[in-house]
Amino acid sequence: MAVLNDEQTMLRDMAREWADNEAPVGAFRRMRDAAPAAGYDAAAWAEMSQMGWAGIVVPEAFGGSEFGYLSLGLVLEQLGRNLAASPLASTAAAATAIVLGGSDAARAEWLPKIASGEVVATLAVDEGPVHDPARITTSVTDGKVSGTKEFVAEGDSATLFVVAAVDGLYLVSGDEGVSRSARHMADSRSHAQVGFDGARAEKLGGADLTAKVIDRATAGLCAEMLGMAEQAFATTNDYLKTRVQFGQQLSTFQALQHRMAKMFTELELMRSAVEGALEAIDANRSDVDQAVSLAKAVAGDTLHLVSREMIQLHGGIGMTDEHDAGFYIKRARVLETMWGNAAYHRERFARLNGY
Repeated sequence: MAVLNDEQTMLRDMAREWADNEAPVGAFRRMRDAAPAAGYDAAAWAEMSQMGWAGIVVPEAFGGSEFGYLSLGLVLEQLGRNLAASPLASTAAAATAIVLGGSDAARAEWLPKIASGEVVATLAVDEGPVHDPARITTSVTDGKVSGTKEFVAEGDSATLFVVAAVDGLYLVSGDEGVSRSARHMADSRSHAQVGFDGARAEKLGGADLTAKVIDRATAGLCAEMLGMAEQAFATTNDYLKTRVQFGQQLSTFQALQHRMAKMFTELELMRSAVEGALEAIDANRSDVDQAVSLAKAVAGDTLHLVSREMIQLHGGIGMTDEHDAGFYIKRARVLETMWGNAAYHRERFARLNGY
């Protein structure tokens, strides 16, 4: 478990309190039923921005706090617990691309707007149903980008795109040359097909920058998955302690105790791997790519297990829309595949280690 400083502890506690009071799972249910085009509650996002969360990875010179990726992960974890819908993860990843590769002019123009929540930004990388940067075909000619990106998170509302092309990352703003088509997925969040047809683009960096930014986006995603898995476990544990079957609480059945014990140990391993990846990013270690692949592989396997057990151990009620268990497994299945599933990252980890 990561050792937090006082500021990080306060940030985590504030995020947890806000999520529990202002963005419980019930708020996500209401958002899903209302089905806003953006895929999130704009008022809730404005509150997050006012608390400074949109600028956690933005340098202080541009209006952010520059708290780093471990701090960002703490917030994403608490939001993940309650399935709070926001563009925080996508915007932070896009901001990182500008910080690492943007020109001074691009930083001055966009980072203050991102930190204030005025601009929603996102990454547009994948071009097929699975994550595979090696198959990117998007091209740039004379400063104009053309290509189609699939399943872009927050693609319905973003006004700033960090686009992966064959030769690196490009910054695209506005709607000129940009088209969007909503993709309705199981998690009821924003996913869009985004087409770029001669959209004006500014280069941020080469393929090495693409890899760095994807790693940071993946680490943030793992933090959300950690929060989801922790809450799914806690909800299931509470249910087993109160549900009576055959005259006794389900938590007294040894077979169920074994299943809960297995999940608990897997969750501890998941926390270690996820926080290790976030710390590696903040320390700018040379093995960030390995740490991130380890975290995503462990996170994918663990969240898959816990969300599945949440359904099974709740029994018939877990299969109903009236219960929150379905929300967790639906979001879990989407996040498991985003930025590469567990199998992809196990293979990548082995390749990075020379196997």
